[in-house]
Amino acid sequence: MKKILLMVVLAAICCLGFGFFQAQKLQKLKITKSVVISAQKNQVFDMIRYLNNFPKWSPFLAADPSQKIKITGIDGSVGAQYHWVGNKGEDVGYQEIMKVDSSGFIGLKCFIEKPFKAQPIFNYTIEQTTNGVEVKQDFYLESEIVDAFFMWAFGAVKEMENTNEQGLELLKKSLEK
Repeated sequence: MKKILLMVVLAAICCLGFGFFQAQKLQKLKITKSVVISAQKNQVFDMIRYLNNFPKWSPFLAADPSQKIKITGIDGSVGAQYHWVGNKGEDVGYQEIMKVDSSGFIGLKCFIEKPFKAQPIFNYTIEQTTNGVEVKQDFYLESEIVDAFFMWAFGAVKEMENTNEQGLELLKKSLEK
């Protein structure tokens, strides 16, 4: 019986060790996604810049249409905020415009309060190409080791990648109507 217990404890320690080793890689996470849109560059820029447009392409609102939103500040300007409460009060936070460069850059920072605390950054670069307007989204998230462990354990990175990709596809769809 002691040997079985010892083996179980050793296996658990190995699993935790491996998990924390993997989690170290997730403490500074960067996810880059892009999409090419058949629209004018200024239309794409304005769709992202003006927070009032976010419901048209938000993957979070698509998943929870009952989400309550409020925009504060001067929409489209540094300091403007998009606040949300969703999932019956279990999802709460806001995103704020941190930088707007009319040549084709918009920087947003999220302040997630529930269901966990996080402050991811979304940077959008918008460029005219021969195939259309390319939107590149860089997502950054810094986490403590325990949070990173749970992201690894529950496969949250893949979910974040899918959500970011869905958002860009919704952005494309909303502009190519």
